Amino acid sequence: MWLELDVHHHLGHGAQAFTLDVKVQLSAPRAVVLGPSGAGKSLLLKAIAGLLRPNHGHIRLAGRTLFDGAQGIALPPQARRVGYVFQDYALLPHLTVRQNIAFGLTRGWRNPPRSAHQPAVAHWLAAMQLETRADHYPHQLSGGQRQRTALARALATEPAALLLDEPFAALDAPLRAQMRIELAALQQRLAVPMLLISHDPDDAQAFGDCVLRLDGGRLVEAIA
Repeated sequence: MWLELDVHHHLGHGAQAFTLDVKVQLSAPRAVVLGPSGAGKSLLLKAIAGLLRPNHGHIRLAGRTLFDGAQGIALPPQARRVGYVFQDYALLPHLTVRQNIAFGLTRGWRNPPRSAHQPAVAHWLAAMQLETRADHYPHQLSGGQRQRTALARALATEPAALLLDEPFAALDAPLRAQMRIELAALQQRLAVPMLLISHDPDDAQAFGDCVLRLDGGRLVEAIA
Protein backbone atom coordinates (compact mmCIF):
# COMPACT_ATOMS: atom_id res chain seq x y z
CA MET A 1 0.00 0.00 0.00
CA TRP A 2 1.56 3.31 -1.06
CA LEU A 3 -1.28 5.72 -0.38
CA GLU A 4 -3.88 5.78 2.38
CA LEU A 5 -6.62 8.41 2.16
CA ASP A 6 -9.30 9.34 4.64
CA VAL A 7 -10.20 12.84 3.49
CA HIS A 8 -13.20 14.86 4.59
CA HIS A 9 -13.62 18.49 3.57
CA HIS A 10 -16.66 20.74 3.42
CA LEU A 11 -16.98 23.85 1.26
CA GLY A 12 -19.67 26.49 1.00
CA HIS A 13 -23.10 26.46 2.58
CA GLY A 14 -26.74 25.98 1.67
CA ALA A 15 -27.42 25.16 -1.97
CA GLN A 16 -23.75 25.83 -2.82
CA ALA A 17 -22.37 23.36 -0.26
CA PHE A 18 -19.99 20.63 -1.39
CA THR A 19 -18.48 17.82 0.67
CA LEU A 20 -15.44 15.80 -0.32
CA ASP A 21 -15.50 12.49 1.52
CA VAL A 22 -13.06 9.87 0.24
CA LYS A 23 -11.65 6.87 2.08
CA VAL A 24 -9.46 4.43 0.14
CA GLN A 25 -6.13 2.57 0.22
CA LEU A 26 -4.04 2.19 -2.94
CA SER A 27 -1.53 -0.55 -3.60
CA ALA A 28 -1.54 -0.58 -7.43
CA PRO A 29 1.33 1.61 -8.68
CA ARG A 30 -0.90 3.42 -11.18
CA ALA A 31 -4.33 4.68 -10.20
CA VAL A 32 -6.83 6.82 -12.09
CA VAL A 33 -9.59 8.87 -10.51
CA LEU A 34 -12.43 9.29 -12.99
CA GLY A 35 -15.37 11.60 -12.65
CA PRO A 36 -17.29 14.48 -14.25
CA SER A 37 -16.40 18.13 -13.74
CA GLY A 38 -17.21 19.19 -10.20
CA ALA A 39 -16.83 15.67 -8.78
CA GLY A 40 -14.04 16.77 -6.44
CA LYS A 41 -11.11 15.21 -8.29
CA SER A 42 -8.85 18.28 -8.21
CA LEU A 43 -9.73 18.95 -4.56
CA LEU A 44 -8.59 15.43 -3.69
CA LEU A 45 -5.29 15.90 -5.51
CA LYS A 46 -4.70 19.26 -3.83
CA ALA A 47 -5.37 17.71 -0.42
CA ILE A 48 -2.68 15.08 -1.06
CA ALA A 49 -0.22 17.71 -2.31
CA GLY A 50 -0.82 19.99 0.66
CA LEU A 51 -2.51 22.76 -1.33
CA LEU A 52 -5.76 22.15 0.56
CA ARG A 53 -6.09 21.29 4.25
CA PRO A 54 -9.04 18.93 4.87
CA ASN A 55 -11.36 19.53 7.82
CA HIS A 56 -10.40 16.14 9.24
CA GLY A 57 -9.08 12.71 8.34
CA HIS A 58 -5.58 11.58 7.41
CA ILE A 59 -3.29 11.13 4.41
CA ARG A 60 -0.34 8.73 4.47
CA LEU A 61 2.17 8.22 1.68
CA ALA A 62 4.39 5.13 1.85
CA GLY A 63 3.68 4.91 5.58
CA ARG A 64 4.60 8.55 6.20
CA THR A 65 1.88 10.81 7.59
CA LEU A 66 1.36 13.90 5.46
CA PHE A 67 -1.81 15.00 7.22
CA ASP A 68 -3.64 13.93 10.35
CA GLY A 69 -6.39 16.20 11.61
CA ALA A 70 -6.66 14.51 14.99
CA GLN A 71 -2.94 14.81 15.69
CA GLY A 72 -2.55 18.28 14.21
CA ILE A 73 -0.12 17.13 11.51
CA ALA A 74 -0.14 19.01 8.20
CA LEU A 75 3.16 18.93 6.33
CA PRO A 76 3.71 21.88 3.95
CA PRO A 77 3.73 21.04 0.21
CA GLN A 78 7.52 21.22 -0.09
CA ALA A 79 7.95 18.62 2.66
CA ARG A 80 5.55 16.06 1.19
CA ARG A 81 7.82 14.76 -1.57
CA VAL A 82 5.11 14.61 -4.21
CA GLY A 83 5.51 15.73 -7.80
CA TYR A 84 2.46 17.68 -8.97
CA VAL A 85 1.64 18.30 -12.64
CA PHE A 86 -1.15 20.84 -13.04
CA GLN A 87 -3.77 20.66 -15.78
CA ASP A 88 -2.40 23.80 -17.47
CA TYR A 89 1.17 22.72 -16.54
CA ALA A 90 1.69 26.00 -14.58
CA LEU A 91 5.00 26.73 -16.29
CA LEU A 92 6.45 30.12 -15.39
CA PRO A 93 6.29 32.14 -18.63
CA HIS A 94 9.31 34.33 -17.85
CA LEU A 95 11.59 31.34 -17.25
CA THR A 96 13.23 29.10 -19.83
CA VAL A 97 12.70 25.34 -19.95
CA ARG A 98 15.97 24.87 -18.04
CA GLN A 99 14.90 27.37 -15.38
CA ASN A 100 11.41 25.90 -15.06
CA ILE A 101 12.87 22.44 -14.39
CA ALA A 102 15.33 23.90 -11.89
CA PHE A 103 12.64 25.92 -10.12
CA GLY A 104 11.56 23.04 -7.88
CA LEU A 105 15.17 22.55 -6.77
CA THR A 106 15.64 26.20 -5.77
CA ARG A 107 15.14 27.26 -2.17
CA GLY A 108 13.34 30.52 -1.50
CA TRP A 109 11.70 32.72 -4.10
CA ARG A 110 14.71 33.56 -6.24
CA ASN A 111 14.47 32.39 -9.84
CA PRO A 112 17.19 30.00 -11.04
CA PRO A 113 19.80 31.79 -13.18
CA ARG A 114 19.64 31.17 -16.92
CA SER A 115 23.20 29.87 -16.83
CA ALA A 116 22.49 27.25 -14.14
CA HIS A 117 23.64 23.76 -15.11
CA GLN A 118 22.57 21.41 -12.34
CA PRO A 119 23.10 17.68 -12.90
CA ALA A 120 19.44 16.86 -12.16
CA VAL A 121 18.28 19.45 -14.70
CA ALA A 122 20.67 18.15 -17.35
CA HIS A 123 19.46 14.61 -16.69
CA TRP A 124 15.79 15.48 -17.20
CA LEU A 125 16.45 17.66 -20.22
CA ALA A 126 18.02 14.61 -21.84
CA ALA A 127 15.42 12.15 -20.54
CA MET A 128 12.56 14.27 -21.89
CA GLN A 129 14.33 15.07 -25.17
CA LEU A 130 14.30 18.78 -24.37
CA GLU A 131 17.99 19.56 -24.71
CA THR A 132 17.49 21.59 -27.88
CA ARG A 133 14.68 23.53 -26.16
CA ALA A 134 16.52 24.20 -22.89
CA ASP A 135 16.77 27.97 -23.50
CA HIS A 136 13.30 28.37 -24.99
CA TYR A 137 10.36 29.90 -23.14
CA PRO A 138 7.02 28.12 -22.64
CA HIS A 139 5.26 30.09 -25.41
CA GLN A 140 7.87 28.77 -27.85
CA LEU A 141 7.05 25.11 -27.10
CA SER A 142 4.54 22.67 -28.50
CA GLY A 143 1.89 21.16 -26.25
CA GLY A 144 3.87 17.95 -25.85
CA GLN A 145 7.06 19.85 -25.02
CA ARG A 146 5.24 21.88 -22.37
CA GLN A 147 3.93 18.70 -20.82
CA ARG A 148 7.40 17.13 -20.81
CA THR A 149 8.80 20.24 -19.15
CA ALA A 150 6.15 20.08 -16.43
CA LEU A 151 6.87 16.38 -15.88
CA ALA A 152 10.61 17.03 -15.75
CA ARG A 153 10.11 19.77 -13.15
CA ALA A 154 7.99 17.42 -11.02
CA LEU A 155 10.43 14.52 -11.30
CA ALA A 156 13.63 16.53 -10.75
CA THR A 157 12.86 16.65 -7.02
CA GLU A 158 12.86 12.81 -6.84
CA PRO A 159 9.28 12.59 -5.53
CA ALA A 160 7.85 9.62 -3.67
CA ALA A 161 4.72 9.86 -5.83
CA LEU A 162 3.50 11.65 -8.94
CA LEU A 163 0.16 13.46 -9.03
CA LEU A 164 -1.29 14.47 -12.39
CA ASP A 165 -4.31 16.71 -12.89
CA GLU A 166 -5.93 16.05 -16.30
CA PRO A 167 -2.47 15.92 -17.95
CA PHE A 168 -3.77 15.32 -21.49
CA ALA A 169 -6.76 17.67 -21.52
CA ALA A 170 -4.94 20.44 -23.42
CA LEU A 171 -3.63 18.12 -26.16
CA ASP A 172 -5.25 17.06 -29.42
CA ALA A 173 -6.24 13.41 -29.89
CA PRO A 174 -3.10 12.14 -31.73
CA LEU A 175 -0.78 13.86 -29.23
CA ARG A 176 -2.82 12.54 -26.29
CA ALA A 177 -2.28 8.99 -27.54
CA GLN A 178 1.46 9.58 -27.99
CA MET A 179 1.89 11.20 -24.58
CA ARG A 180 -0.01 8.38 -22.85
CA ILE A 181 2.52 5.92 -24.29
CA GLU A 182 5.45 8.10 -23.19
CA LEU A 183 4.09 8.60 -19.68
CA ALA A 184 3.33 4.90 -19.23
CA ALA A 185 6.88 3.98 -20.27
CA LEU A 186 8.36 6.67 -18.00
CA GLN A 187 6.35 5.58 -14.97
CA GLN A 188 7.25 1.95 -15.49
CA ARG A 189 10.95 2.78 -15.85
CA LEU A 190 11.06 5.01 -12.76
CA ALA A 191 8.72 2.85 -10.64
CA VAL A 192 7.22 5.98 -9.11
CA PRO A 193 3.61 5.42 -7.97
CA MET A 194 1.20 7.65 -9.84
CA LEU A 195 -2.27 9.04 -9.24
CA LEU A 196 -3.90 10.60 -12.28
CA ILE A 197 -7.26 12.34 -12.37
CA SER A 198 -9.33 12.54 -15.53
CA HIS A 199 -12.79 12.54 -17.05
CA ASP A 200 -11.57 10.51 -20.06
CA PRO A 201 -12.14 6.72 -20.00
CA ASP A 202 -9.15 6.31 -22.33
CA ASP A 203 -6.89 7.45 -19.49
CA ALA A 204 -8.37 4.77 -17.24
CA GLN A 205 -7.74 2.16 -19.92
CA ALA A 206 -4.11 3.27 -20.34
CA PHE A 207 -3.18 3.71 -16.67
CA GLY A 208 -5.92 2.11 -14.64
CA ASP A 209 -4.26 -0.62 -12.62
CA CYS A 210 -6.82 0.76 -10.19
CA VAL A 211 -9.76 2.96 -11.22
CA LEU A 212 -11.65 5.07 -8.71
CA ARG A 213 -14.90 6.71 -9.74
CA LEU A 214 -15.74 9.92 -7.94
CA ASP A 215 -19.09 11.68 -8.10
CA GLY A 216 -20.46 14.44 -5.91
CA GLY A 217 -17.33 14.33 -3.76
CA ARG A 218 -17.77 10.65 -2.88
CA LEU A 219 -16.14 7.46 -4.04
CA VAL A 220 -18.86 5.50 -5.86
CA GLU A 221 -16.76 2.68 -7.31
CA ALA A 222 -13.26 1.22 -7.01
CA ILE A 223 -12.01 -1.26 -9.62
CA ALA A 224 -8.63 -2.93 -9.17
